[in-house]
Amino acid sequence: MYFSRLLSTASAAVVLACPLAVAAQDQAPAAAPAVAASPNMVPSGNVVSTLQASGHFTVLIKALDQTNLSATLKTAPNITLFAPTDEAFAALPTGKLAELMAPKNAPTLQKVLIYHLVNLNIDSSKIKGAKGPVQSVGQGKLELDGSGSPLKVNDANIIQADVRTSNGIIQVVDKVLIPSDVSLPAASAAASTASPAG
Repeated sequence: MYFSRLLSTASAAVVLACPLAVAAQDQAPAAAPAVAASPNMVPSGNVVSTLQASGHFTVLIKALDQTNLSATLKTAPNITLFAPTDEAFAALPTGKLAELMAPKNAPTLQKVLIYHLVNLNIDSSKIKGAKGPVQSVGQGKLELDGSGSPLKVNDANIIQADVRTSNGIIQVVDKVLIPSDVSLPAASAAASTASPAG
């Protein structure tokens, strides 16, 4: 399977290849930016069953099912999923989500989804106080930033950290992560009125 092959080739990835330690200094803390509310997930078996039990990831689950990634994410060991909430998907530009979920765009959707995956367990202790790239299961690298609060991946905030499932860690994020080499498909008139979560 294409996805399994990507998982195995990403196994040599090094977390935070260029860590930049942030020295503790006596400085006034910066005002924290507004962050979306945490979905307050609790572990419930594997990665997929935990997402399903939460009720805040219906779009992500549908996307994983459409790209045949759900079965892999139920069993692949030692993975980290940066999981966008339904609200994160809803914040995509008008019509983009419906078009991305269209069957003809399945390869693009799969590319976006595997960009949210890392073939290593990355908990918040590995992010805090460091900043640098980590290889995703896809071709691109994710930029982790633990130099402040909240913890970040690319331009997304981690709104709930370290949901430890039976086969990996879920880090909940408030934005959909888009690889730099992916252009979201143009929204058609039909797609912009479709309901992606139905």
